[in-house]
Amino acid sequence: MNNRYAGLSKEQLDEHRMEIENRIRNLFWTISGDYSQQVDPDVDAFTRSKYIALYDAIKQGAFAKYYDSEQLGLYIMKKLYLLAEEKPLMELAQLCIDAAVYPILKNERLGIDEIRRHAFTDFLADSRNKRPDNLFGQVRNTIMNRYLGTPDPTDNETIQHVVQDILSLEGAENTDVIIAKIEEIYNWFFDPAFEQKHGDLHAVLSVTPEAVAEDVRRDCLTDEQMAKILEKYLQNLRRRMTRLEIDDSSKPRFISRRPDTDLPVEEHAVDEHAVQKVHDFVDLNYGKSYLSPLEWEHRNYSLCRGIHKNCTLHYTEGILHNPVMKNNQYRFHQMQYEKNKMYYYANHRIVKKNIAVLADTLKKALIMRNDDCVIRSVSGELVASRLWKLGRTTDPKLFNKVLRSENTEFVVDIMLDSSGSQSRRQSQVAVQGYIISEALSLVGIPHRVTGYSTFWGHTILQRYRDYDEGKERNLRIFEFRAAANNRDGLAIKAIHDDLLQRSEDNKILIILSDGRPNDCGVHRPGVKPIQEYDGEEAVKDTAFEVRKARANGISVLGIFSGAPSDLSAEKLIYGKDFAYIRNISNFSKIVGTYLRRQLDED
Repeated sequence: MNNRYAGLSKEQLDEHRMEIENRIRNLFWTISGDYSQQVDPDVDAFTRSKYIALYDAIKQGAFAKYYDSEQLGLYIMKKLYLLAEEKPLMELAQLCIDAAVYPILKNERLGIDEIRRHAFTDFLADSRNKRPDNLFGQVRNTIMNRYLGTPDPTDNETIQHVVQDILSLEGAENTDVIIAKIEEIYNWFFDPAFEQKHGDLHAVLSVTPEAVAEDVRRDCLTDEQMAKILEKYLQNLRRRMTRLEIDDSSKPRFISRRPDTDLPVEEHAVDEHAVQKVHDFVDLNYGKSYLSPLEWEHRNYSLCRGIHKNCTLHYTEGILHNPVMKNNQYRFHQMQYEKNKMYYYANHRIVKKNIAVLADTLKKALIMRNDDCVIRSVSGELVASRLWKLGRTTDPKLFNKVLRSENTEFVVDIMLDSSGSQSRRQSQVAVQGYIISEALSLVGIPHRVTGYSTFWGHTILQRYRDYDEGKERNLRIFEFRAAANNRDGLAIKAIHDDLLQRSEDNKILIILSDGRPNDCGVHRPGVKPIQEYDGEEAVKDTAFEVRKARANGISVLGIFSGAPSDLSAEKLIYGKDFAYIRNISNFSKIVGTYLRRQLDED
């Protein structure tokens, strides 16, 4: 990126320093609207990339205008006092601030997108930032790549979940919401032992200035010096938490406590408390299970084997219907439900037309299948008009025989890939599932709709509607929300097992996915590790489960909605029975063709 200040010597840079500082300050003051605020421009960063420096100033100004930077700075200072690690905490705070202020800036300021795009491009172009080895560095790069429309550098389950959590701060009402999210992500994903050692958010915020001052006092001669050092440190925190780059070379903080003595813990030792805590967290974020403890244990014992050893199946109606509490995740699901419905209303005519076409196709196929078939035969009911053939021809078929229709009962299972890779098309996937469900309801074919994803070794199976429920339950499909990873083979295995219990002779399984089974098997402390599930091995396992279902008489259709680069994996998994949906307008035609073929088969 062209930058006329790049490569200047120290003497040359000093000549332009005031010009650069004034440019950054003016940008900050214009955005914040508060010319009384002190700004510390980063001239060195400007010489490396003017867009990064300008975007940092824009974020800092916007955060100062819409949120309370001092409140956030005090929280970080108290968190650090309780021995939180500074670099990851600052990186996380920066990402959360960006997620909160960018949507506001985009709506109010023209040109922000261009500056942000250049800033992210320049940042990722730096070789030091291409392959970060820390969690939040990878999260940051994933967010940037998503924004730029380039492929995500990782499909790691934890990283994708953190990304979703951070991006959920769009429209954050106040600084308290941002602080709560930083606390939640840091404790769960970076330092799970922090809360146990030092307490929850309330404990962090309860740290008094006097307690922090005691650690500063030994470095100060007077109270006035102490106050100045604290203020300077807090000001530095507020400045750094809005920047893309967190400088590793910064001086160690002086605020600290003596760490408590911890007992060594074996890395793979199973801790029942830790296991229960993971289960509780899954319940909290996905809704409680609708299975009894005995049934839950039986299903997990019989299905979670081989490559899925130590995995867990979590059957739920969803957080909106069986919540532990109405937390942020509950509200995020509500928001996505409303977005999906808005997408449906915006495309109402196309959706209704698709439903009508698909339902009509199914009705015609069922009518033809249910009609008795009359054929010419050597036995049955004599047809008088054919008697002239006696002694004149060798045709013995003088009778009509009625073939009664058989095997007319059908049952359908619809699976919706709810992994994070579907996040950009959540509403489209929800509408596609709704179209199929509505059409099947209109013709009276029993069916079930299930969303599947995987988080911390738990494959979540969210039931939107059950086989014999009424048409009104189809609206629950709009509760579809994409997050985390996906262990397709295990999900198909579980649904396949349920289908075999149905009495209908004809069973159909429809899977809407992006053809990218992936679960990196992030290991939680104190919990049995699971095998990573990605690449060729994951594709082969998913393909095996599809072929196993077909061998058991289940017709399987894969509906592909991913990137063209993943088509090869989709073909390996589903063979010839897969449909590539590029546009919702022809959705019913493609799906209807396949379903009619299944209904027409003898």
